[in-house]
Amino acid sequence: MVNIVIHQEKCKGCLFCVSACKKGVLIPGTSPNKKGYHYIKAEKPENCIGCKMCSIICPDAAIELFKEDD
Repeated sequence: MVNIVIHQEKCKGCLFCVSACKKGVLIPGTSPNKKGYHYIKAEKPENCIGCKMCSIICPDAAIELFKEDD
């Protein structure tokens, strides 16, 4: 299983990660952070395959992925 960490205060809501995720894990959020940006959310983290495309494409380094040992 993959643990997805979204640093809400770093996210500017550009949605690059949403378009990069081929499994539909990430969605646009509805809550703003302190800067007023609507940060993304992991709606279906169980579908994440750990490809890291979301964290690679993120210009603000707002997403980290960690593989959990079963």
